Amino acid sequence: MGDQTWAGFLVDLVAELPGVRFSRASEVTAPIRSVKDASEVEALRAAGSAVDRIAAQIQAGEIPLVGRTEAEVSAQIGRRIIEEGHHRVNFAIVASGPNAASPHHEAGDRVIRPGEAVLFDFGGTMADADGVGYCSDITRCVHVGEPAPGFAELYEVLFASHAAGVAAATVGTPCEVVDAAARDVIEHGGYGEFFIHRTGHGIGVEAHEHPNIVVGNDLPLVPGHAFSVEPGIYVPGEWGARLEDIVVAAADGPDAMNLADHSLAVVDG
Repeated sequence: MGDQTWAGFLVDLVAELPGVRFSRASEVTAPIRSVKDASEVEALRAAGSAVDRIAAQIQAGEIPLVGRTEAEVSAQIGRRIIEEGHHRVNFAIVASGPNAASPHHEAGDRVIRPGEAVLFDFGGTMADADGVGYCSDITRCVHVGEPAPGFAELYEVLFASHAAGVAAATVGTPCEVVDAAARDVIEHGGYGEFFIHRTGHGIGVEAHEHPNIVVGNDLPLVPGHAFSVEPGIYVPGEWGARLEDIVVAAADGPDAMNLADHSLAVVDG
């Protein structure tokens, strides 16, 4: 059965087929889908390059922020995702100020102000040459005006955590070791209690697939595994930051699908 099969349908099916044992189809298909071939990797790279260009525009201050609501900026990013060749927008998170402390914040009517950080997490689905759609997913942060020392320090720790996670994503390394590599940096930096989610998730024709980069997953990475590396630090009521790339495990080392600048961009607004 599919993971999203309606429970009511399954109950009726069990009644019609007594004695039949049902299993999750994903137990068979997920491991197969999680390993991408060369053409799939290039499709992920094309999608990643497209959102890189949008991230660069945000970092350059080409998308106005101050005085606009998160929802207005999110809508503009969504339009840019389509303009850059995606056929569907999957999400366009814009979280400003204290809203960035919520990892899954939905852009709302809060007006972006000078002197605060803004987190952008966005992606879509882009069809390849065969018409099969592959997903993008990227997170970057900017600061409107010079950041406070506390936020700058937090971001330095996050930057190092992300780099450690990507560097650890080598063939043969268990997924949980990649998670630990990123998490240890944040813990040693004094922010361990504020990293409240897994380090990453698989990606492909869906935005969230296997493998999960999380404690308890001892699956070794193999060539073609595609996943996010996205550590975050979230201080409730103050601020939050996350840094995310899509990475493919390859024989010669981690292959990043996103190359947009990882540093904290300071924009005028």
